[in-house]
Amino acid sequence: MHCSGEWTLQGIPLLERHIEQLAWPVSGDVIFDGAAIASLDSAGAWLIYRTLRRLERMGHAVTVRGLRPEHQALFQLIQTHACEEQAPGLPRHSLLSQLGRNVWRHLDEFNGLLAFLGEISIAMLRSLAHPSRIRWRAFLYNLQIAGFNALPIVGLLAFLMGVVVAYQGAVQLARYGANIFVADLVGLSILREMSPLLTAIIIAGRSGSAYAAQIGTMKVTEEIDALHTIGVSPMELLVLPKMLALLVALPLLTVYADILGVLGGMVMAQSQLNVSFADFLDRFGDAIKISSFLVGLGKAPAFAAIIALVGCFQGFRVSGSADSVGRQTTVSVVQAIFLVIVFDALFSIIFSWLKI
Repeated sequence: MHCSGEWTLQGIPLLERHIEQLAWPVSGDVIFDGAAIASLDSAGAWLIYRTLRRLERMGHAVTVRGLRPEHQALFQLIQTHACEEQAPGLPRHSLLSQLGRNVWRHLDEFNGLLAFLGEISIAMLRSLAHPSRIRWRAFLYNLQIAGFNALPIVGLLAFLMGVVVAYQGAVQLARYGANIFVADLVGLSILREMSPLLTAIIIAGRSGSAYAAQIGTMKVTEEIDALHTIGVSPMELLVLPKMLALLVALPLLTVYADILGVLGGMVMAQSQLNVSFADFLDRFGDAIKISSFLVGLGKAPAFAAIIALVGCFQGFRVSGSADSVGRQTTVSVVQAIFLVIVFDALFSIIFSWLKI
């Protein structure tokens, strides 16, 4: 087989078609003569190696000759590494090795998250000890973005959630003539669980992803390195204002969601169960204790810290290209929502033990 011309990446598809159309002998030796090859890159060397391997499996004795010294060195390099990858006895992508790699990757990421939590805690304590270090303009800007601008979507979804809870309960309560107890159902479910959880999930998808994308883009464009170069701490400039703003915004959004959720339940109770607003509020004041409201409100700062921590951490883990920005942004949303639900379950267990 006399090889000539350009054996490079651009011509590989045409070369592959020519090789596939060749009629190889049933038996005998096959000689590849590469003296006329003008240029050879790793793609061309790999094509030659792959063809040789296929002929050897067919029972042919294959020889390569005539390659230039630089082409011969490249071909030997491909041959050596290909042999190492296909060496017998070495498990490749086995279930156990894949499990080990995934466990190690998650442990390494968890270790990085703990280290990041330590850094932001130190930066926050330093800023609280010296309030002049806090960048108030960045804090107010993030408070507007994460808090005020989120009012429409949080309010709409909280209202609809109140409507759904009241509607589902109305069907069952009407069977037993217990229409007035819709206030208990709506109040407890909205104030203790639905409002803080729903608000946190919305903010995780809305603000947490924005934090990861913003910091990740700055990482790709080397703006983070520039901040280090001029002596500005990225923690104090980027992370701390976001964390403080979310710690303030999320409890306020939770209270706002409480009001809209209860209002949605009142509207549905009046339309489905003929429970007036006055009767609903009268029963609501008797059935719902202030502790139920404080339980839901107390979860909000913890959820805010989780969302800001995960979003900023995944932003700093971006490396390489814009594809990494999208990947880490997706990971930040998934992890934040997962951790919010896990901590909500832990809060429920703790409150059950405390009988709150």
